[in-house]
Amino acid sequence: MATNAAVLLLLVAISWFMFEAMAREAIPTVIIIGAGMSGISAAQRVSDAGIKDILILEATNRIGGRIHKTDFAGLSVELGANWVEGVDGKEVNPIWTMVNNNLKLKTFYSDYDNISSNTYKQIGGLYKKSVAQAAFNEGEELLEFGAKLSTELSSRKQEDISVLTSQRLKNHVPSTPIDMAIDYYNHDYEFAVPPRVTSLLNTEPLPTFTNFGEDLYFVADPRGYESVVHYVAKQFLKVNKAGQITDPRLKLNKSVIEIRQSRSGVIVKTEDGSVYRAGYVMVSASIGVLQTNLINFQPDLPTWKVMAIYQFDMSIYTKIFVKFPYKFWPSVTVTDDESRRIEQQPDCETKAEVMQVLRNMFGQNIPEATDILVPKWWSNKFYRGTFSNWPIGVTRYEYDQIRAPVGRIYFTGEHTSDQYNGYVHGAYLAGVDFKIKLLTVGEKKLKLTIWDTGVDFKIKLLTVGEKKLKLTIWDTVEGVEEKLAGGVCHIGYKSDSLSKPIILEVPSLLEEGSILMKRNILKQKQEYQAPPSGGCCT
Repeated sequence: MATNAAVLLLLVAISWFMFEAMAREAIPTVIIIGAGMSGISAAQRVSDAGIKDILILEATNRIGGRIHKTDFAGLSVELGANWVEGVDGKEVNPIWTMVNNNLKLKTFYSDYDNISSNTYKQIGGLYKKSVAQAAFNEGEELLEFGAKLSTELSSRKQEDISVLTSQRLKNHVPSTPIDMAIDYYNHDYEFAVPPRVTSLLNTEPLPTFTNFGEDLYFVADPRGYESVVHYVAKQFLKVNKAGQITDPRLKLNKSVIEIRQSRSGVIVKTEDGSVYRAGYVMVSASIGVLQTNLINFQPDLPTWKVMAIYQFDMSIYTKIFVKFPYKFWPSVTVTDDESRRIEQQPDCETKAEVMQVLRNMFGQNIPEATDILVPKWWSNKFYRGTFSNWPIGVTRYEYDQIRAPVGRIYFTGEHTSDQYNGYVHGAYLAGVDFKIKLLTVGEKKLKLTIWDTGVDFKIKLLTVGEKKLKLTIWDTVEGVEEKLAGGVCHIGYKSDSLSKPIILEVPSLLEEGSILMKRNILKQKQEYQAPPSGGCCT
């Protein structure tokens, strides 16, 4: 038995040695797992900061993640994200800038002003406009009540409640067919889950609409919504004359199955047997994937991290595309449990259900559908759903744990954006907030290694010459003074409820009068300004 045990240990040691040896060829600073919007955005930010030795591993044969088009019935249709949500507000949605200004994609304004004139009964025919409008007005009152209640609960630091609970407090729980349809439109259609499981505190009012504006635009361009991801990628990845990405730092069809970390770095193994070593790894896989065993973390993620991941929800939003001989009903949508059911049954059964609903609405003489397309986001092991949803009971503290790094492993994705989770701009901004800054001020060289994937901007390591100091946003002025032997320091940038920047000041280290401000991406402020005296950088 002892011999067998020794042999086993030897085999393990040899396997580990070979595992490490295979990874010695190229050692990038950062490996980014996933080439969706957030992964590509994070990679661009790292590259822009001067860190060029990066590696992006994408499990599928394309980039874009849950932003993906396909051809159906001779047209280009979006299987995933389809709208730019939040336009024409006090802040500029960066996705809208790329869609409308940079790429000039074909879009349509989603006008819901006349929806009361186009509300159908399940048994067929339209509701009277006055009846439908009254029901929509009640729905708006419920939303306004919920937003006001959420603000009051937050100011009193009271516990979270569900959206359904707020409806009960208003004494109006939707129960009639039209009320339930409007409730579905207001909540399930937006979050892909019903009000009973949706957090009131963290969804009402929605920052997407309060910050970026209430307008929505439907992307309907043959190039696809995914061209936005390609646009970001081409800002830092090499392309050929045809505009195709050829950069060897992007590797497709590399499904990561293991991440092993140590004090010296990380080793990443893919399904095809490839092994890669790096200083750090950034995981942009969806929260749905993190809730499965697709990626094996060695050592295991700590209990606090796993519990935080499992508490969050991955919603499922399924668009069903149906082809008819002539156009009279373009598409239908299902969410939550209905999405799971639809994905798992044969398409012919789904088509039969769709036809029955449409015949009830429009009569028995409508033509038979000739084709159907049902996206399988939940069934796909690389996605396990469409977007995240903030469930009832998950606090800000627990949400910060979802975003928090574990050693050399960092996390990004739309689920790490505490203001915009579930949205394309949330995925983009989550990646943008992951930064590494190399600063040269006068003759002083400062290396700021910044690891953060949410709204909070944190500095993890400050290198001054050969001196390395670990600093975080929570360091007190007194504590930093001791570390810097007389320097005065406020660390990082934190976008709190007042959106006030916290500035890093090191007068004893920086040239008098120099300043380097963090660019405000949303408002497009200048990167560099010069104050009358003192020195600071963020």
